[in-house]
Amino acid sequence: MLRSIRQFFDSRIQLIGGSGQAADPEHALRLATAALLVEMTRADHDVNEKERGAVSDAVQRVFNLAPEETQELVRLAEQEADGATSLFQFTSLIDKHFSMEQKKRVVEMLWRVAFADAHKDKYEEYLVRKVADLLHVSDVDFIRARHNVEMECASGASVAV
Repeated sequence: MLRSIRQFFDSRIQLIGGSGQAADPEHALRLATAALLVEMTRADHDVNEKERGAVSDAVQRVFNLAPEETQELVRLAEQEADGATSLFQFTSLIDKHFSMEQKKRVVEMLWRVAFADAHKDKYEEYLVRKVADLLHVSDVDFIRARHNVEMECASGASVAV
């Protein structure tokens, strides 16, 4: 089930020696994050175009991808999310390979997708909290990320990913 996402993951990053540090952490971050962002769009059982757009925008803008690569990554992430039995298969990749700053960035990106439709559902908040816990992101950083995104929304600024 995870074979295609792992193959894509392995083909896009190279590990330095046996250190477990990604040679290009941005490549790893984009793949693992895409699957979690897709899961976020589904959390409230009401996937809409604003949320889908926020996922594509996050993948393309934050990771500086070409439109074709963005589409492929989101398509692959959707397939994997369809067959996923838990979040652990996605979060374990992130937790193993990413720094705490990158993990916090993932949590903030999840909040941005949750707020893309200007409505935060209780299931969306639950999902962000669960992912933050699986990534060992502190409650303080979880709340700080939510607050940052809420402030952007309240100010009328577009929620930049």
